[in-house]
Amino acid sequence: MDRNIVYPGAIPLDSDLLGMGRGAMVALGALIQATLGNTPVVDGLTVAPTTPASLSVSVGPGSITQLTTVDQTAYGSLAADTVSPLMKMGINLAATTLALTAPTTSGQSTAWLIEASFQEADTNATVLPYYNAANPAQPFLGAGNNGAAQPTLRRQTVQIAARAGAPATTGTQQAPPVDSGWVGLAVVTVAYGQTQITAASIAPMATAPVLAYKLPALRPGFSAIQTFTTTGTFTVPAGVNRLKVMVIGGGGGGSPGLGAGARGAGGGGGGKATKIIAVTPGTTYPVVVGAGGAAGVGSDGAGGGTSAFGALCLATGGGGGNYTLSSGGFSGSGSGGDLNEGLGDGDDGNTGAIYGGGRGGGPGGRGATNTGQNGRGPGGGGGGSVGGYTAGAGAPGVVVIEY
Repeated sequence: MDRNIVYPGAIPLDSDLLGMGRGAMVALGALIQATLGNTPVVDGLTVAPTTPASLSVSVGPGSITQLTTVDQTAYGSLAADTVSPLMKMGINLAATTLALTAPTTSGQSTAWLIEASFQEADTNATVLPYYNAANPAQPFLGAGNNGAAQPTLRRQTVQIAARAGAPATTGTQQAPPVDSGWVGLAVVTVAYGQTQITAASIAPMATAPVLAYKLPALRPGFSAIQTFTTTGTFTVPAGVNRLKVMVIGGGGGGSPGLGAGARGAGGGGGGKATKIIAVTPGTTYPVVVGAGGAAGVGSDGAGGGTSAFGALCLATGGGGGNYTLSSGGFSGSGSGGDLNEGLGDGDDGNTGAIYGGGRGGGPGGRGATNTGQNGRGPGGGGGGSVGGYTAGAGAPGVVVIEY
């Protein structure tokens, strides 16, 4: 930011003090634009019923930032700057009460628009003492001893207004459009004969540029994780605007060998999809976790179920081991992700009890000399078994969300 330079023995100038004020304001405005952008932002200014309830509303303390220029009028001895753009912040430390009225015709209602805008005005007018060169002991009162009061504070606040729409049959009333240079905060509906405004009468405007969260709610990178091992729902937390999602389908079940001494086939591993997704806080997404495929009993192993994160990315389950051909189940596949892959096919079977069953795909179960193992990890295929023994089941899938 700009800084004034003064020297020992130099006569102090009013521009030195004014320059410090303007320099600090410009620096703050640049910081606001660097962090919040150059569109209006509202913090606080909540519209609520009065206490006790009345036919008025209270707009709570808060602030608004809006794009304007450095100074619309001269700032003391500093010239106006109506060209240079600058974000400015108006602050209200106390609540503002707005009186509303009900329509006078039975069956009608009025929709009141509550809106806000940045306001800058010179205030605190005071008759100031001025140096009197002819008689230093007797200061002038006002510039040139004119006795006129002058503003001593350029105040930046939030201007609040209530504007009524045309009264209309209840249910058809419309609020007026938001004025240029203002932002809408809420619409308050007042019916004929109404004497008190309750929370049910107040509808915050969806377009109000209200800060959804503060800095403590922001997360650097992906710093938290939520794992779904069963089907459920994920709600995007406050301050989160992107997710890293990994979905894995269920593993296929293994098959026994066709006849004594025949080696069964392993089930295929589930598919896998990984995706980075832009999201909005508060949005909910259905999460589906695919089941593992059952082991075949005198039949093919069952295929694994599909896992999905909403409709954005999914992973199919692995295929079951084939009973009659002793061929391993095919791997599942991913779709919709930035990276789509499969965890691998199950092993084929062989004749001869000495070899045992085929291994499942992915983190699959080991094919055993007799009984096949279940899938060992998310999406792992079940191991095959020798004919007459039990094959392994596929492992369920999983959905992992990082934010």
